[in-house]
Order: sequence, then structure tokens, then C-alpha cells
Amino acid sequence: MKLSNEYKPLPDFLTIKNSDIHGLGLHTIKFISKGSELGISHLYNTTFPDNYLRLPLGGFINHHDMPNCIAKSFDEPEKHIKLYALNDIFSGEELTVKYIINMLENPRWEFSWEISQ
Repeated sequence: MKLSNEYKPLPDFLTIKNSDIHGLGLHTIKFISKGSELGISHLYNTTFPDNYLRLPLGGFINHHDMPNCIAKSFDEPEKHIKLYALNDIFSGEELTVKYIINMLENPRWEFSWEISQ
């Protein structure tokens, strides 16, 4: 087995393209099964706005009132947010999440984010 230290900002099955929703968005280039883990979208870090550093998944996923993905918060091993497919997503579809922006009054806003989906 050949190990690689190559950095890949997105999983191989995702790409960034123009969005019909807003600007750029995440699109799949292959079928994703319902319940699949898509990766980490945010890492907790108090030096960033809302106390989270957005990774490419978090920076390019767009909001939709009827999303095909859900964000879930985890505290271990470090505090972070992961994305999961809410239903089957077909090749070429844009990935979306129902989210709340800038909930600065609530330091645990990610739980409101998850519950609102």
C-alpha cells in the first residue's frame, strides 16, 4: 500500500461549480447513498467568527429550505461539525444544508442549526 501526504480539500466525489442557488456550490460527481458521511465542514476555534473555522465543505455548501444534507455537531476527539446525506444524492446534484448564519448570541448555535433541519 502506498501512503500519500497529499492534501485534498474535498473528497474525490465532490467538486465546486456554479450554483443555481448562490455563487458557487458543492456538487457531487457520483451517486451518494442516504446516510453517507461527507466529511468535516467546520472545526471549533475561538479565533474565528462564530468560533468555527469553515473548511471547504462548510465554505461552499449552500442553504436550502429542503436540504439533501444535514450537519451534526461532535465534541470528540475535538469539537467539529460533519455533514451527512439526508437522502440519496445523484451525480451532478448540488449539496445543500438548512443552516442559520451568525448566531453570535448563542455560543452553542450549532445545536440550533442541527435541530432546525
